[in-house]
Amino acid sequence: MRNLIAFFAKYHHWFLFALLEIICAVLLFRYNSYQGSVYFSSANAVAGKVYEWNSAIEHYFSLTKTNRQLTERNLYLEQKVKMMSEYMASTEKKDTNRLQRSQMQLLGAYKLIPAKVITNSTNNSNNLITLDKGTDDGVRPDMGVACGNGVVGVVYMASRHYSVVIPVLNPRSNISVTIRKRGYFGYLHWNGGAKDLAYVNDIPRHAKFRLGDIVETSGYSSIFPPGIIVGQILHVYNSKDGLSYRAQIKLTTDFGNLRDVCIIDNSAMEERIEVMRAAQDSLKSKENQRK
Repeated sequence: MRNLIAFFAKYHHWFLFALLEIICAVLLFRYNSYQGSVYFSSANAVAGKVYEWNSAIEHYFSLTKTNRQLTERNLYLEQKVKMMSEYMASTEKKDTNRLQRSQMQLLGAYKLIPAKVITNSTNNSNNLITLDKGTDDGVRPDMGVACGNGVVGVVYMASRHYSVVIPVLNPRSNISVTIRKRGYFGYLHWNGGAKDLAYVNDIPRHAKFRLGDIVETSGYSSIFPPGIIVGQILHVYNSKDGLSYRAQIKLTTDFGNLRDVCIIDNSAMEERIEVMRAAQDSLKSKENQRK
């Protein structure tokens, strides 16, 4: 004990120096937005590799639960396939291959880049997700990210081997959505709080929809194709000015248990948007010439 006390007494200035360094680092990254964003983005190779190893260890020990969930999901999908097969067999007048062709065409239009989540925050005011794919894999900023249960977010920045995603659970997220089969659209926002709830604002007063209606991506941007599920309408409120509705959405994506995602290569969507813009500009120019 005497030797231990003598050791601390001899090198106490080094321990004091290390403590002050730690306190300075905490204050720097916690109370400065730029330094904090650089630190939490973890888009550098060193931090990304450490997070990747940690994620691999956690993923290994969660395989039992994951396998059980996959088994339950497979059973559910088998029942769905059986029901769909029986329905298709009973409709002899319809083209039984039409549904398969349309799905193949939809998937064939977009390149999907599979990725694994290596860091994921859900309890912060500005949550971020780090993926193990970067520019070397074809990832670029403003690409959409989805999983088997629905929308995840949008790529914010990317390094060679890693990328950072702004998820739905971030106030900066702004995804164009629509109510399925209703034709009304808006933008999905998260205002903090519960990690399974978000809101769609400015729904017209004349809009007709029901609680439980599906909310999905609208396809009006070059980030997400149309039809990717977002969630279900849980509650409806009046806006502050009383001129529109505000819908509370129960998100289908489980952000607390997010492991595998797909990054959507939006090259085809960007081309489609550019063609639409060119057509609109052409129509405007012709109208101006007539005037």
